[in-house]
Amino acid sequence: MAVTSKIVLAVFILLIISSMKARAIEYNLPDLQGEMQSLEQYQGKWVVVNYWATWCGSCIKELPDLAELHEENKDSNIVVVGINYESINNDQLKGFVDAYEIPYPIWRSEELPITPLGTVPALPTTYIIDPEGNAIAGEVGVMSKQILRDFIAKQMTLEKYSKYNIKQNS
Repeated sequence: MAVTSKIVLAVFILLIISSMKARAIEYNLPDLQGEMQSLEQYQGKWVVVNYWATWCGSCIKELPDLAELHEENKDSNIVVVGINYESINNDQLKGFVDAYEIPYPIWRSEELPITPLGTVPALPTTYIIDPEGNAIAGEVGVMSKQILRDFIAKQMTLEKYSKYNIKQNS
């Protein structure tokens, strides 16, 4: 693992939100079809929640890694949920999602000072939800598939998560 990746992983691990009280499973937002969705539907899986916007260059940069992470693990125990965090016409957003071939669910949120997962001080912001529905980590900035997988794999070594398996694709 490159030194930069180790540093980023260490910073990410240090940002674990152990005192966070919000339960991700209580978070409901509309998807691109206007249907209400809940993180509760992913209970038993690790959920990578990524706040992003179409105008955000850093958000666009991380799309391929998030898409790969989702596609490689959606049938096992990691899923990515993108939360579009801007005011944009729904047809424009659908066009963007189609153009970038985003395979994971996209939900919509107004820009709020605090969400049920925590603050979104800048974009992109990513939170990791454990299989029990708790937000356990958050990071502002571009995330890679490898950093996310390494973090989740490290959490999986904890006895509390031993019953949840991770698909080990590279």
